[in-house]
Amino acid sequence: MRLSVPGPRSLAGQLFAMQAVLIAVVVAGYALFSYVSDRSQAEEAATRQARAVARSVADSPSVLAATRTADPSAELQPYALKVMRDTEVDFITIMDPRGIRWTHPDPQQIGQTFRGHTEQALRGRTFTETYTGTLGPSVRAVTPIKDGPRVVGLVSAGIRVEEITQRVQDQLTALLGVAAGALVLGAVGTYVINARLRRHTHGMNAAELSRMHDYHQAALHAVREGLLMLDGQYRVALINDGGRELLGVAGDVVGRSVAELGLPAPLTGALLASEPRVDEVHLTASRVLVINTSPVSGGERRGTVVTLRDVTELQSLMGELDSERGFTQALRSQAHEAANRLHTVVSLIELGRAEEAVEFATAELELAQALTDQVVAAVSEPVLAALLLGKTAQANERGVELMVSEESSLDDGLLPESLPARDLVTILGNLIDNAVDAAQGSVRARVTVAAYTEASDDTPELVLRVSDTGPGVDPEHAEAVFQRGFSTKPAGPGGRGLGLALVRQTSQRHGGSLTVAEAAGGGAEFEVRLPLREPGTAAEDRPFGVPAARGAGGDA
Repeated sequence: MRLSVPGPRSLAGQLFAMQAVLIAVVVAGYALFSYVSDRSQAEEAATRQARAVARSVADSPSVLAATRTADPSAELQPYALKVMRDTEVDFITIMDPRGIRWTHPDPQQIGQTFRGHTEQALRGRTFTETYTGTLGPSVRAVTPIKDGPRVVGLVSAGIRVEEITQRVQDQLTALLGVAAGALVLGAVGTYVINARLRRHTHGMNAAELSRMHDYHQAALHAVREGLLMLDGQYRVALINDGGRELLGVAGDVVGRSVAELGLPAPLTGALLASEPRVDEVHLTASRVLVINTSPVSGGERRGTVVTLRDVTELQSLMGELDSERGFTQALRSQAHEAANRLHTVVSLIELGRAEEAVEFATAELELAQALTDQVVAAVSEPVLAALLLGKTAQANERGVELMVSEESSLDDGLLPESLPARDLVTILGNLIDNAVDAAQGSVRARVTVAAYTEASDDTPELVLRVSDTGPGVDPEHAEAVFQRGFSTKPAGPGGRGLGLALVRQTSQRHGGSLTVAEAAGGGAEFEVRLPLREPGTAAEDRPFGVPAARGAGGDA
């Protein structure tokens, strides 16, 4: 025969059993307390009743008069029986000072000696006691019958202990009935409450819930992605370490509204939205985040689960990839143009016009070299120079002339390590792309780029300025153009409105600024100013215009 050990009960079952036992213990304790208390009160009430009856009989003039007769029992026995019935006491015994009974509920006991103490009553005092007499244990009172100062008889009135117990039992029966009803009602209420709890806990016991909590905490802190849970009123119910880092919040934020976290307005709006968001890109002060939101509902809105992914590095790499793709397209178009020019030269030679072929080829080489020399002379920083050459070719394909202004002057090695080339590509590449889009189709479409350094309040700064001949920026939108999602152009497959937001974020991350104004010849002019001082380097440590050392023992 196999013995099966029952598994642990569910948490709801344990609570039900615990509450049922607790109610039973409370009811039993209250019943016992009530029994003891009621018995004590019943004995006190019986004592007071017996004392009052005994005093009333002893003070009766008819009783005093009967004690003077030759046969007191003849008058006192009927009187005592009548008083017993009227006052609901078990016995009234009237006796002489020697304790010889004149009355008794049992007529055969008349003339016998009273069983009990009479010493105090003989001294003129009324007293009470519990004593076992002819009728069994009783609570009795004994009081003197006085004729002036002289004690001429005694009266004893009493109630049997059995009768007192019966009274208490009747009360206890009623109490137990009420207690049983309370127990049943409490058990039903407990069952209903725990049935709901069982549904909420999915029937799991305390050990399973504790284990799940441990797994939950471990997973919460192990996940590198950000996790944010909001309640139905959009207050933070839970946030993991990754979420705090990605959102840039510190301190105890649980219980606070999302609107109080100081997040950018578009991100706050996405978190407060009732509809789900899927892979939506948002910017914070220093990060590019992809958020997904999913409402939690169970017949009613209970909250929102938000996941956060950091794609800052990925976005930078995508910017670099776009630039490389642009370079590739520029090389392809130049190769196509070179092939056309080569065909032209070959055709001229075949036609016997060698001198014209040489002149044509020489002119094309001088034009290409002049463009390269112009860019490199103005901006010798290799990454920026390559970017400008590639963007020039792209702009020419779209019918836009891209020029590097005469004031541009940026030497190689001038930029500090704290300002990586990747961020410069993000800033200048997005500004040029937007400017080409704006200038395309305008009269004498042109984009002008300026890159130079200058000192502002003894602080060296890198200035990048891009202007176009497009329609310009409405002053009412001067701030909105930097918000993610804002664009005056039709949305493409990947959406628009992210470029200028990335430019502003990158500029602010390096302590710089981004402004927009009206260009001198119409159109828009965007200007970025970035401090060139290395972090922790004082102004007097490195003169303005002297490039920072690159690496240990690197070239200055």
